[in-house]
Amino acid sequence: MSCITDAFFKMYLHLILYTRKEEMVLKFIKKTIFLFMTVLGILGNMSVSVNYNFSWWGAPEKKPIHLILIHLGFTNIIILLAKGLPRTIAAFGLRNFLDDLGCKIIIYLERVARGLSICTSSLLTVVQAIIISSRESGWRTLRPKSAWHILPFFSLFWILNCLIGLDIIHSTTNTRMNESQLMSDDSYCYFILPSQKIKWIFLPLTVLRDAVFQGAMGGASGYMVLLLHKHHQHVLYLQNSKLLYRTPPELRAAQSVLLLMLCFVFFYWTDCVCSLFLILSSGDNTSTVNTLRELLTLGYATFSPLVLIHRDGLLVECWHAQWQKLRKCLSRLYVQ
Repeated sequence: MSCITDAFFKMYLHLILYTRKEEMVLKFIKKTIFLFMTVLGILGNMSVSVNYNFSWWGAPEKKPIHLILIHLGFTNIIILLAKGLPRTIAAFGLRNFLDDLGCKIIIYLERVARGLSICTSSLLTVVQAIIISSRESGWRTLRPKSAWHILPFFSLFWILNCLIGLDIIHSTTNTRMNESQLMSDDSYCYFILPSQKIKWIFLPLTVLRDAVFQGAMGGASGYMVLLLHKHHQHVLYLQNSKLLYRTPPELRAAQSVLLLMLCFVFFYWTDCVCSLFLILSSGDNTSTVNTLRELLTLGYATFSPLVLIHRDGLLVECWHAQWQKLRKCLSRLYVQ
């Protein structure tokens, strides 16, 4: 009897040790992924912003698309600093590093930046669709005559999202508060259930904002797909006629924007599915799904600059040009 008891005890200890080792491995993977995505995203968005700033100030013609991409890169950096950096610190085991005011500011900035990302991505798609539209199209009359005409849209986006995000200030607190009053834990800040009055004021505004801007994004993307299909048919005709033809840069830029929008749609709607799962379920998998949702929140901010770097050859050319200038300056100093 004692032998059987000892065997079960050893099996139990082995199971506990195996479970703890598995948890340690999962925590290490979680830390690594959050750190990797945050650092990669910040470096990528800084690279894109710097390059488009060079293109903006160095080119005689100021392109609206460059200004929008600079704003999108800035918005992504805010998301990564407000969401990725605190989440990475929390993943490494440091809790209570934010006081109540710090939690409210960080979560508010993240909420505003996510809204700005939706609005800016929608504006990027619409403006690019207008730029590549045919001269006979009525959309051509809406083309911005100057890049500075885009700035009022940025002001509108900031005001709109700052107002919509105000509810989060009343629903966020730090981890030192009484946990019996709190709804959920994301390791460094807690969310308190808002009152029904506040919920039904801000929730319809958020849904309306997302629906309007994603509807505009979807319509503009569909229009660009139609134009690119017509362009593809034209290229096939020229190739059959053995005529040389180069794709205009506007159409290449449209292809990059469409790829960006696919990236945005994937991360946004996968995040929505995970959020719906968290609302409807109360099982043991909620922690894993919540972690996945946080990774999806960082996904678009992290990978969108990589799409631009891969698709847009101007970025590589710009870095090469700046490197050549730096080498010339260093060689002159060396000669002197």
